[in-house]
Amino acid sequence: MLVGSAKSGQAGAKAAQVLSPADTAQRLTRGSTMERQITDARSFWDALGVRATGVAIVTASAENGPSGFLALSATHLAASPPTMTISVSLTTSAYADIIASGHFVINYLSSEATDVYDRFSSRDAPKGAERFVGLDYKIGKSGAPVFAQTTGALECKVEEIIERHGAALVIGTILWAHENGTAQPMVHYRGTILR
Repeated sequence: MLVGSAKSGQAGAKAAQVLSPADTAQRLTRGSTMERQITDARSFWDALGVRATGVAIVTASAENGPSGFLALSATHLAASPPTMTISVSLTTSAYADIIASGHFVINYLSSEATDVYDRFSSRDAPKGAERFVGLDYKIGKSGAPVFAQTTGALECKVEEIIERHGAALVIGTILWAHENGTAQPMVHYRGTILR
């Protein structure tokens, strides 16, 4: 349950209200604000849902073919040297491939890449190299897949890995950048893709 705040009849006074998830979207569209305590994974992801982000798929090369995952955290660290970070669960199969190959690619999906998004966001989708069957990609200079339907892709060399709380923060130096100037980005916001 979410605790929201709304102004009561008294000027400046606030009264706490308990909101169901269904009420949350309605309340937010009317301009009120919410405050909630982060107590578990669900409330963590709900809180992060307030940020609009470009959808990214991180790919790597592997002995048994390509691998990859939907990256919920892929961002820059520094411009000099040009450095990116990705966060990956230690149990994600692509993590071992990133370590073994020493490279990864951050593919920022275009709004047209719904087939790629569906394949990587579905729990029932094939795993490993099977995920890539029928998708449009090429092998980049790093050996990892670069999808065709992107706004751009960044090929990175692993610089450092920090493991904490069942996840790894992988820091990579950008070696090559791909850009599609005509593509529009796919944007994720509050648990859905904006159209």
